Amino acid sequence: MSNAQAKVKVHVEKVNKSYGDNHVLRDISLDIAENEVVVMIGPSGSGKSTFLRMLNQLEMPDDGTIVVDGFNISDKSTDINKVRENIGMVFQSFNLFNNYSVLENIMLAPVETGKMNKAAAETKARQLLDTVGLSEKADVSVNSLSGGQKQRIAIARALAMEPDIMLFDEPTSALDPEMVGDVLEVMKNLAESGMTMIIVTHEMGFAKQVADRVVFFESGKIQESGAPKQVFDAPKNERLQEFLSKVMHA
Repeated sequence: MSNAQAKVKVHVEKVNKSYGDNHVLRDISLDIAENEVVVMIGPSGSGKSTFLRMLNQLEMPDDGTIVVDGFNISDKSTDINKVRENIGMVFQSFNLFNNYSVLENIMLAPVETGKMNKAAAETKARQLLDTVGLSEKADVSVNSLSGGQKQRIAIARALAMEPDIMLFDEPTSALDPEMVGDVLEVMKNLAESGMTMIIVTHEMGFAKQVADRVVFFESGKIQESGAPKQVFDAPKNERLQEFLSKVMHA
């Protein structure tokens, strides 16, 4: 896990983002260290997902600086495809290719980008299927999978590129409650392996368990940030106290 001497993987400084009159992010500054697991919590519309999407240039800031793995991705001239090879992202919706088998979905990006030949990509894909507990599904159509299984395949697909940062945008919010545990277990194992992870989630128990740091967003600002024990057990910010009283006892 992280320590004071850890290398900074993500540096964000004074980032702003507006959509018309809606000021979604306000002067956001945050550093994330190598091997750190940062979980972002907060009410819907507080800016968490917009912030996450900026870390691989799915959204561009209006101003401010975002440096990921040493690349200034707030600069439009940066080759974002090069940067994205080292960033895995898992969304609420699974974005799998329904006309391909499970194995083909996982192999596709490493082969298409030239990172691996087909044989190496298949070996890697089968290892990852084993990692997410779905090795028996290699040759089936993704259409035959449950939502929870699809999300685990989406995680395996993101890992196939051997990223050094993983972004998760509410990966369990579209799942039936009984499917959530299997996905969170895969993410927990990934966190324990030392992967740098930035996670937006409403799963507070999971955040408490896996995070090195919890960051609370509200009204486009980081209102509080700290170790899970401090954020959940002794929150200083009044709005965070109110938020937790609702979500922890829902």
